[in-house]
Amino acid sequence: MDRSGSMRLFLYTDKGSRAQKNWRCITSLSVVELFIGFEYNEIDKSEFEEVIKMLILCSNGLSSDMLLSQLSSKVVDCKTAALVVTADNEYKENNYHVPRCVAELQSLNLNVDIFDLDKQPADLLLNYDVVEFIGGNPYYLLHAIQSSNSIDILRTIAETKILIGWSAAAFVFGPTLELVNCYSPEMNFLELTDLSGLSLTDVQVLPHYSRFLSRFEKFEEKCCIYEEGHGVKVIRINDGDGVFIDKEIIICKR
Repeated sequence: MDRSGSMRLFLYTDKGSRAQKNWRCITSLSVVELFIGFEYNEIDKSEFEEVIKMLILCSNGLSSDMLLSQLSSKVVDCKTAALVVTADNEYKENNYHVPRCVAELQSLNLNVDIFDLDKQPADLLLNYDVVEFIGGNPYYLLHAIQSSNSIDILRTIAETKILIGWSAAAFVFGPTLELVNCYSPEMNFLELTDLSGLSLTDVQVLPHYSRFLSRFEKFEEKCCIYEEGHGVKVIRINDGDGVFIDKEIIICKR
């Protein structure tokens, strides 16, 4: 946070030569046109939870050296991690991303356990230094978190430890699932009517952006309509990108 009291946003990109510093500080969260094509108007610090220790929203886990490098300094004193597989209501621990995610966490010298809110008490997550939620069905994940009375537990983890959510979880940890509903309502097989997220942050991200552009018809148009209708700006991230939220917001783009 700068001296004026405004929240600062940092953009980190791995483009450019190693000799160049890849950090850009954008005071008052002003213009981010250089990588997502629109402006962030001034965002007051009151719009974000200042108590968050570290919340990471990403597209497909810690799947780039850039994200691992950004996180490595944050986990020096951490020893344990839980990989929560609840969002994949079909395959769970057999999800094909799980071995990769375990290896990524282990590369940070963390001892990793597989965890499922459908089978284990949520309060056990408080025993871990790092908690990562894999992707899957955001509607199912939201329902599972609500059913297991995990909301306050996850808020505590975000405030005191390191909480990572990617793909489905990146939506659920934010304020709403309404953006998902704009392009993939068929995923809501539970027919949830309240699409409010956990609101661990007001930041809204859109994972898998480049993939979804080719997968869904008029995808960008739908995103823009959503932004205009809700008066928000959505951070579009691709696989390997991530958003680190604590006292500042760091957007890591490949």
